Amino acid sequence: MPELPEVEALREYLDEHLTGRVVARVLPLAVSVLKTYDPPPSALEGQRAGATARHGKFLDLRIGEFHLVTHLARAGWLRWRETQPAQPPRPGKGPLALRVVLDGGDGFDLTEAGTRKGLAVYVVRDPQEVPGIARLGPDPLAEDFDRDAFAALLAGERRRIKGVLRDQSVIAGIGNAYSDEILHAARISPFALASTFDEDRTTLLYAAVRDTLRSAVTRAHGLAAGELKAEKKSGLRVHGRAGEPCPVCGDTIRSVSFADSSLEYCPTCQTGGKPLADRRLSRLLK
Repeated sequence: MPELPEVEALREYLDEHLTGRVVARVLPLAVSVLKTYDPPPSALEGQRAGATARHGKFLDLRIGEFHLVTHLARAGWLRWRETQPAQPPRPGKGPLALRVVLDGGDGFDLTEAGTRKGLAVYVVRDPQEVPGIARLGPDPLAEDFDRDAFAALLAGERRRIKGVLRDQSVIAGIGNAYSDEILHAARISPFALASTFDEDRTTLLYAAVRDTLRSAVTRAHGLAAGELKAEKKSGLRVHGRAGEPCPVCGDTIRSVSFADSSLEYCPTCQTGGKPLADRRLSRLLK
Protein backbone atom coordinates (compact mmCIF):
# COMPACT_ATOMS: atom_id res chain seq x y z
CA MET A 1 0.00 0.00 0.00
CA PRO A 2 1.36 3.47 -0.87
CA GLU A 3 2.02 5.38 2.35
CA LEU A 4 3.01 8.95 3.15
CA PRO A 5 6.47 8.94 1.45
CA GLU A 6 5.21 7.45 -1.83
CA VAL A 7 2.11 9.66 -1.92
CA GLU A 8 4.27 12.70 -1.21
CA ALA A 9 6.54 11.74 -4.12
CA LEU A 10 3.49 11.36 -6.38
CA ARG A 11 2.30 14.78 -5.23
CA GLU A 12 5.65 16.32 -6.23
CA TYR A 13 5.58 14.51 -9.57
CA LEU A 14 2.05 15.69 -10.38
CA ASP A 15 2.83 19.21 -9.25
CA GLU A 16 5.62 19.30 -11.82
CA HIS A 17 3.75 17.62 -14.68
CA LEU A 18 0.13 18.69 -14.13
CA THR A 19 0.10 22.26 -12.83
CA GLY A 20 -1.15 24.71 -15.44
CA ARG A 21 -2.40 22.01 -17.79
CA VAL A 22 -5.97 21.77 -19.09
CA VAL A 23 -7.94 18.56 -18.60
CA ALA A 24 -9.40 17.36 -21.91
CA ARG A 25 -11.18 14.17 -20.82
CA VAL A 26 -11.91 12.22 -17.65
CA LEU A 27 -12.85 8.62 -18.33
CA PRO A 28 -14.08 6.50 -15.41
CA LEU A 29 -13.74 2.81 -16.30
CA ALA A 30 -14.72 1.20 -13.01
CA VAL A 31 -17.98 2.50 -11.57
CA SER A 32 -17.04 1.27 -8.11
CA VAL A 33 -14.08 3.64 -7.94
CA LEU A 34 -16.28 6.78 -7.95
CA LYS A 35 -17.47 7.69 -4.47
CA THR A 36 -19.19 10.96 -5.46
CA TYR A 37 -21.53 11.81 -8.32
CA ASP A 38 -22.20 15.54 -7.95
CA PRO A 39 -20.27 17.21 -9.44
CA PRO A 40 -19.65 14.52 -12.09
CA PRO A 41 -16.13 13.75 -13.36
CA SER A 42 -17.03 15.48 -16.63
CA ALA A 43 -17.12 18.78 -14.70
CA LEU A 44 -13.31 18.65 -14.68
CA GLU A 45 -13.07 18.74 -18.47
CA GLY A 46 -11.89 22.07 -19.83
CA GLN A 47 -10.61 23.13 -16.41
CA ARG A 48 -7.00 24.10 -15.68
CA ALA A 49 -5.07 22.17 -13.03
CA GLY A 50 -3.56 23.97 -10.07
CA ALA A 51 -1.28 22.68 -7.33
CA THR A 52 -1.48 19.11 -6.05
CA ALA A 53 -1.76 18.58 -2.30
CA ARG A 54 -1.48 15.60 0.02
CA HIS A 55 -3.67 14.79 3.02
CA GLY A 56 -2.21 11.77 4.76
CA LYS A 57 -2.39 9.06 2.08
CA PHE A 58 -4.88 11.01 -0.07
CA LEU A 59 -3.82 12.84 -3.25
CA ASP A 60 -5.70 16.10 -3.90
CA LEU A 61 -5.54 17.49 -7.44
CA ARG A 62 -6.93 21.01 -7.73
CA ILE A 63 -8.64 21.30 -11.12
CA GLY A 64 -10.47 24.55 -11.74
CA GLU A 65 -12.89 25.11 -8.88
CA PHE A 66 -12.97 21.41 -8.06
CA HIS A 67 -10.74 18.83 -6.39
CA LEU A 68 -10.06 15.38 -7.80
CA VAL A 69 -9.15 13.39 -4.70
CA THR A 70 -7.95 9.80 -4.71
CA HIS A 71 -6.91 7.20 -2.16
CA LEU A 72 -4.85 4.42 -3.73
CA ALA A 73 -5.70 1.86 -1.02
CA ARG A 74 -3.80 -1.43 -0.96
CA ALA A 75 -3.21 -2.10 -4.66
CA GLY A 76 -3.93 1.16 -6.47
CA TRP A 77 -1.38 3.18 -8.39
CA LEU A 78 -0.99 6.24 -10.58
CA ARG A 79 0.72 5.74 -13.95
CA TRP A 80 1.78 8.73 -16.02
CA ARG A 81 1.59 8.26 -19.78
CA GLU A 82 3.38 10.57 -22.22
CA THR A 83 0.81 9.66 -24.88
CA GLN A 84 -2.67 8.48 -24.02
CA PRO A 85 -4.38 6.25 -26.63
CA ALA A 86 -6.71 8.09 -28.99
CA GLN A 87 -9.42 5.47 -28.60
CA PRO A 88 -11.30 5.50 -25.27
CA PRO A 89 -10.64 2.32 -23.29
CA ARG A 90 -13.42 -0.23 -22.93
CA PRO A 91 -14.72 -0.84 -19.42
CA GLY A 92 -13.86 -4.33 -18.28
CA LYS A 93 -12.19 -6.45 -15.67
CA GLY A 94 -8.68 -5.10 -16.21
CA PRO A 95 -6.74 -2.94 -13.72
CA LEU A 96 -7.58 0.41 -15.37
CA ALA A 97 -10.05 2.31 -13.18
CA LEU A 98 -9.88 5.93 -14.38
CA ARG A 99 -8.06 7.80 -17.14
CA VAL A 100 -7.31 11.51 -17.32
CA VAL A 101 -6.26 12.95 -20.68
CA LEU A 102 -4.67 16.41 -20.87
CA ASP A 103 -4.78 18.94 -23.68
CA GLY A 104 -1.42 17.77 -25.03
CA GLY A 105 -2.48 14.13 -25.32
CA ASP A 106 -0.57 12.94 -22.29
CA GLY A 107 -2.08 12.25 -18.86
CA PHE A 108 -2.35 9.59 -16.21
CA ASP A 109 -4.20 6.40 -15.38
CA LEU A 110 -5.40 5.21 -11.99
CA THR A 111 -5.09 1.43 -11.83
CA GLU A 112 -5.80 -1.26 -9.26
CA ALA A 113 -4.46 -4.79 -9.29
CA GLY A 114 -6.22 -7.85 -7.88
CA THR A 115 -9.82 -8.65 -7.11
CA ARG A 116 -10.03 -6.85 -3.78
CA LYS A 117 -11.02 -3.30 -4.70
CA GLY A 118 -10.37 -0.31 -2.46
CA LEU A 119 -9.24 2.45 -4.84
CA ALA A 120 -11.41 5.52 -4.29
CA VAL A 121 -11.94 8.67 -6.35
CA TYR A 122 -13.89 11.76 -5.28
CA VAL A 123 -14.80 14.92 -7.20
CA VAL A 124 -15.58 17.62 -4.63
CA ARG A 125 -15.54 21.36 -4.16
CA ASP A 126 -13.72 21.10 -0.83
CA PRO A 127 -11.41 18.21 0.18
CA GLN A 128 -12.97 18.25 3.64
CA GLU A 129 -16.09 16.78 2.00
CA VAL A 130 -14.15 13.50 1.71
CA PRO A 131 -14.93 11.57 4.93
CA GLY A 132 -11.47 10.03 5.17
CA ILE A 133 -9.81 13.45 4.98
CA ALA A 134 -12.18 15.01 7.50
CA ARG A 135 -11.20 12.30 10.02
CA LEU A 136 -7.44 12.61 9.60
CA GLY A 137 -5.12 13.29 12.49
CA PRO A 138 -2.09 15.61 12.15
CA ASP A 139 0.54 15.09 9.49
CA PRO A 140 3.73 13.75 11.13
CA LEU A 141 5.95 15.85 8.85
CA ALA A 142 4.13 19.11 9.47
CA GLU A 143 6.26 21.87 11.00
CA ASP A 144 3.97 22.21 14.00
CA PHE A 145 3.99 18.46 14.75
CA ASP A 146 6.52 18.63 17.57
CA ARG A 147 7.38 16.22 20.34
CA ASP A 148 4.75 17.66 22.70
CA ALA A 149 2.02 17.31 20.07
CA PHE A 150 3.02 13.67 19.61
CA ALA A 151 3.00 13.03 23.36
CA ALA A 152 -0.49 14.51 23.58
CA LEU A 153 -1.73 12.00 21.00
CA LEU A 154 -0.36 9.09 23.03
CA ALA A 155 -1.79 10.33 26.31
CA GLY A 156 -4.61 8.07 27.41
CA GLU A 157 -4.04 5.55 24.60
CA ARG A 158 -4.52 1.97 25.81
CA ARG A 159 -3.86 0.20 22.50
CA ARG A 160 -0.73 -1.46 21.19
CA ILE A 161 1.60 1.09 19.67
CA LYS A 162 1.56 -0.56 16.23
CA GLY A 163 -2.20 0.03 16.00
CA VAL A 164 -1.89 3.60 17.25
CA LEU A 165 0.67 4.51 14.58
CA ARG A 166 -1.54 3.04 11.84
CA ASP A 167 -4.72 4.80 13.00
CA GLN A 168 -5.26 7.61 10.47
CA SER A 169 -7.43 9.55 12.92
CA VAL A 170 -4.43 9.73 15.29
CA ILE A 171 -1.57 10.33 12.83
CA ALA A 172 -2.08 10.72 9.08
CA GLY A 173 -0.11 8.79 6.50
CA ILE A 174 1.59 5.91 8.35
CA GLY A 175 0.60 2.40 7.30
CA ASN A 176 1.69 -1.17 7.90
CA ALA A 177 5.15 -0.96 6.35
CA TYR A 178 6.43 2.29 7.84
CA SER A 179 5.00 1.53 11.28
CA ASP A 180 7.23 -1.58 11.27
CA GLU A 181 10.20 0.52 10.16
CA ILE A 182 9.56 3.20 12.78
CA LEU A 183 9.26 0.72 15.64
CA HIS A 184 12.42 -1.10 14.57
CA ALA A 185 14.33 2.20 14.45
CA ALA A 186 13.05 3.06 17.94
CA ARG A 187 13.77 -0.50 19.22
CA ILE A 188 10.18 -0.80 20.50
CA SER A 189 7.95 -3.88 20.36
CA PRO A 190 4.91 -3.50 18.09
CA PHE A 191 2.85 -5.04 20.93
CA ALA A 192 3.97 -2.46 23.53
CA LEU A 193 1.05 -0.60 25.08
CA ALA A 194 1.11 3.11 24.38
CA SER A 195 -0.12 3.76 27.94
CA THR A 196 3.19 2.43 29.33
CA PHE A 197 5.41 4.94 27.52
CA ASP A 198 7.49 7.25 29.71
CA GLU A 199 8.96 10.59 28.61
CA ASP A 200 12.17 9.09 27.23
CA ARG A 201 10.41 6.40 25.22
CA THR A 202 7.97 8.92 23.79
CA THR A 203 10.86 11.14 22.72
CA LEU A 204 12.64 8.18 21.12
CA LEU A 205 9.56 7.14 19.18
CA TYR A 206 8.84 10.70 18.03
CA ALA A 207 12.38 10.96 16.63
CA ALA A 208 11.97 7.61 14.85
CA VAL A 209 8.69 8.74 13.26
CA ARG A 210 10.20 11.93 11.89
CA ASP A 211 13.55 10.45 10.83
CA THR A 212 12.11 7.34 9.17
CA LEU A 213 9.53 9.25 7.14
CA ARG A 214 11.89 12.08 6.20
CA SER A 215 14.49 9.58 5.01
CA ALA A 216 11.91 7.75 2.89
CA VAL A 217 10.64 11.01 1.39
CA THR A 218 14.22 12.02 0.54
CA ARG A 219 14.90 8.69 -1.19
CA ALA A 220 11.70 9.00 -3.23
CA HIS A 221 12.26 12.66 -4.19
CA GLY A 222 12.59 13.20 -7.92
CA LEU A 223 11.72 9.64 -8.91
CA ALA A 224 9.22 8.97 -11.66
CA ALA A 225 5.94 7.42 -10.57
CA GLY A 226 6.93 4.07 -12.06
CA GLU A 227 10.07 3.86 -9.91
CA LEU A 228 8.52 4.49 -6.51
CA LYS A 229 7.37 0.96 -5.67
CA ALA A 230 10.83 -0.50 -6.19
CA GLU A 231 12.42 2.29 -4.16
CA LYS A 232 10.06 1.69 -1.25
CA LYS A 233 10.77 -2.03 -1.19
CA SER A 234 14.54 -1.58 -1.39
CA GLY A 235 14.53 0.95 1.44
CA LEU A 236 12.62 -1.18 3.96
CA ARG A 237 14.83 -2.74 6.63
CA VAL A 238 12.41 -5.15 8.34
CA HIS A 239 8.98 -4.98 6.73
CA GLY A 240 8.53 -7.78 4.21
CA ARG A 241 11.88 -9.29 5.17
CA ALA A 242 10.90 -12.15 7.47
CA GLY A 243 13.65 -14.78 7.58
CA GLU A 244 16.39 -12.33 6.61
CA PRO A 245 19.08 -11.07 9.03
CA CYS A 246 18.39 -7.82 10.88
CA PRO A 247 20.63 -5.10 9.38
CA VAL A 248 21.39 -3.84 12.90
CA CYS A 249 22.14 -6.94 14.97
CA GLY A 250 22.02 -9.90 12.58
CA ASP A 251 19.19 -11.74 14.35
CA THR A 252 16.51 -13.29 12.13
CA ILE A 253 13.61 -10.99 11.35
CA ARG A 254 10.33 -12.58 12.40
CA SER A 255 6.72 -12.09 11.35
CA VAL A 256 3.31 -12.12 13.01
CA SER A 257 0.43 -12.89 10.65
CA PHE A 258 -3.10 -11.52 10.80
CA ALA A 259 -6.15 -12.12 8.63
CA ASP A 260 -5.13 -9.70 5.88
CA SER A 261 -1.68 -8.44 6.82
CA SER A 262 1.47 -9.18 8.76
CA LEU A 263 4.02 -7.28 10.80
CA GLU A 264 7.78 -7.82 10.91
CA TYR A 265 10.18 -7.13 13.76
CA CYS A 266 13.58 -8.06 15.18
CA PRO A 267 13.43 -9.98 18.50
CA THR A 268 16.87 -8.81 19.64
CA CYS A 269 16.33 -5.15 18.81
CA GLN A 270 12.70 -4.86 19.87
CA THR A 271 11.43 -7.58 22.23
CA GLY A 272 14.36 -8.53 24.45
CA GLY A 273 15.09 -11.59 22.30
CA LYS A 274 11.62 -13.11 22.79
CA PRO A 275 9.52 -14.01 19.73
CA LEU A 276 6.02 -12.54 19.71
CA ALA A 277 3.08 -14.94 19.75
CA ASP A 278 1.65 -15.62 16.31
CA ARG A 279 -1.89 -16.68 17.14
CA ARG A 280 -2.72 -17.53 13.53
CA LEU A 281 0.20 -19.98 13.35
CA SER A 282 -0.69 -21.40 16.77
CA ARG A 283 -4.19 -22.23 15.57
CA LEU A 284 -2.81 -24.02 12.52
CA LEU A 285 -0.54 -26.17 14.64
CA LYS A 286 -3.32 -27.36 16.96
